[in-house]
Amino acid sequence: MNLAVQRIQAQGLTEPASASWSNALLLGNDLVMSGMTGHPATRQAVERGTPLGAYQQTLVVLDKARALVEAAGGHIGNIYRLTVYLTDIADKDEVGRARRDFFTGFACYPTSTLVAVSALVFPELLVEIEASARLDIDLRTAPLR
Repeated sequence: MNLAVQRIQAQGLTEPASASWSNALLLGNDLVMSGMTGHPATRQAVERGTPLGAYQQTLVVLDKARALVEAAGGHIGNIYRLTVYLTDIADKDEVGRARRDFFTGFACYPTSTLVAVSALVFPELLVEIEASARLDIDLRTAPLR
């Protein structure tokens, strides 16, 4: 049996015609998302002379993940896994603060891996996050055992 695959697209999160990836795929109840960055918001901030720090970039990226989950028919409580890539491990506390602020009021936070990398695709990018979600769970109200 082949599981149906649906490409998920959210307003404002375009995939270039030349892209060799999908931003998000819905596989049954599982939503898998490509690594997301703060681009183009980070590029626009640099052009204005006010670069976004790790905290702000993390919130931009988490908002992109939320948009994709909502486009798939879900909500932020469905996000259960994050893999975070940082260009400077010293920014880990700012990323943690952004996650706490974003997932406020959750019964439990998504699982997470944090990795330091030497660079991301554009020099102003400090954070990239891959997220996974299941439309049949809700971490906002999940009973803990």
